[in-house]
Amino acid sequence: MTTTSTPARIGFIGLGIMGQSMAGHLLAAGHPLTIFNRSRGKAAGLLARGAQWADTPSGVAARSDVVITMVGLPSDVEHVWLGPDGVLAGARNALLIDMTTSSPELARRLAAEAARRGCEALDAPVSGGDVGAREARLSIMVGGSQPGFEAALPILQKLGTNIVHQGGPGAGQHTKMCNQVVIASTIMGVCEGLAYARAAGLDLPTVLKSIGAGAAGGFQLNVLGQKIIDGDFAPGFFIEHFLKDLGIALAESRRMSIDLPGLALAQRLYQTLADRGLARQGTQALAQYYGMTA
Repeated sequence: MTTTSTPARIGFIGLGIMGQSMAGHLLAAGHPLTIFNRSRGKAAGLLARGAQWADTPSGVAARSDVVITMVGLPSDVEHVWLGPDGVLAGARNALLIDMTTSSPELARRLAAEAARRGCEALDAPVSGGDVGAREARLSIMVGGSQPGFEAALPILQKLGTNIVHQGGPGAGQHTKMCNQVVIASTIMGVCEGLAYARAAGLDLPTVLKSIGAGAAGGFQLNVLGQKIIDGDFAPGFFIEHFLKDLGIALAESRRMSIDLPGLALAQRLYQTLADRGLARQGTQALAQYYGMTA
């Protein structure tokens, strides 16, 4: 693919809230970067810094040793990888990494299709949101072969600080589902705790100062809890994308015959907010279900 003295040519597809920062880190690290996004306007900043544009995902892959995709839905992943102008149509002996949160079944399918075309595919979803992407300290959960993981590691280390090989194809996506299941019930607890504190007449910042330093502390309480108190519901991660993840997790849990009532409740509450027109707000906007508004 490339020598140790020559930076890998990287293709990056999907320049949303997180993809913009992630691609920027790779460009800053000296990798020749080719990019594609459905709306070219989002690429302007990276193009000004020296990235090159390709008109299709296959065009990105044809110029790249490594291709990273960070798109929205499993259907987007399928189109970007398997479409007539998709990544696999242009890739040659490349390392292909899907960092979208998608389905384990699709990850396994992509790995098999890539292998048939002489490429290596990894599923490597992330946790850490827009802040983690900006600060290059994402948690990255990787599924795929051990040699593929080892080849990808130097690149992934430019994007995150906690990078773990979870197993074969699909294992990264399963691990991300574990992450989303935990978050689903945790953010409900944060919202309910703060709603309780407000109903009790307590000063919310003072409550957060106490409980955030105890056993309840964590990102959902300390970071998103503060945003809730401030009435800041801007997205670090869209409700509509979280709903997509919860749907995947529920489908997988049903397939594995496990009952996850907290996950099911979180999906119902978030769907209620989406039906109210709040799908493009951040996940902390769940507080609005409990009457906590800006």
